[in-house]
Order: sequence, then C-alpha cells, then structure tokens
Amino acid sequence: MKTLIIMFASLLIGGVSFGQIKSVSLQASGLTCSMCSNAINKALKTLDFVENVNPNIKTSTFEITFKPNSSVDFDKLKDKVEDAGFFVSKFLATIRFDNVQVKSNSPVTIGDKTFKFLNADNIALNGDKQVRLLDKGFVPAKEYKRNSFGISTGNNERVYHATI
Repeated sequence: MKTLIIMFASLLIGGVSFGQIKSVSLQASGLTCSMCSNAINKALKTLDFVENVNPNIKTSTFEITFKPNSSVDFDKLKDKVEDAGFFVSKFLATIRFDNVQVKSNSPVTIGDKTFKFLNADNIALNGDKQVRLLDKGFVPAKEYKRNSFGISTGNNERVYHATI
C-alpha cells in the first residue's frame, strides 16, 4: 500500500494529471459568407478524431466534439482552419479535470498535452472547465505579440499556454 501511495504522489509531483478533452469551441476570423463557414466545417470533419462539427454562421464559431478515446490534436484543428484560408481568433477547450493541482507558469500534463496555466496559482481543478489557448495561431496576432509566449520547454515538448 505504501508503494502505491508513493507512486501516486510521484505522479502528481511530476506534473502528470488526469483529465479528458471533451470539446472545443473555435472562433474563426476572415469569414464573409456561408461558403467560408462551409469550407472550415468540411476541413474539420476530415480529421479522424473529430466526431461532430456544429457551425454557427452568425458568430463564426464551430463547436467540435470528439470520438470516444481519441487523441485530440489542437494544432491539427488550427491547421485545418488555416488550410481553408482563415485564422483562429479564439480557441476554448472544455476539459474534465480530476483533482489537478495547478500552479501559475508550472507545466501540467493532461493526458498527452502539457499546459502552462498563466492565471492559476495553487488551485485544484475539478469537473469541466473551459481552457483558453493563448499561443500563436490560437489568438489574433496582436494578442499573441502582446503576450509573447514560447512553445517549448527546451526539450522539444509542445507546451500550450492557457488561462482558465
């Protein structure tokens, strides 16, 4: 029993936590008509981990749900929008957290993704939370330049900068 507790504690200290990405709300910029929205919709649906895309033409948003037990790739979602000729202006991921300890600017691994939460200091996350990505390509260029985040930890690991 002691060994099990020590192993669990070392996982938490090491920054590995449990969570599940439930959905993404993505807002695109540069859309001028329903054909633009349709181009993004079709592009997003080609990703093998996407289950459903629900577009809202009035707000230029796309509510995306994922196939069960699939590995969601935020960068591929962004790339599909850009490949269709548009840009992501807002990217919100809904993630189910299971007692994840978060410290400001400390990396936390959720599933296969590593995040640095910039506005959270010593809090425990539980339940469904919306996480806004702040990295290049996930916010308008002006906002990214204002914040100027790097994307790696020095060992070529992808780190997403986010707020809760």
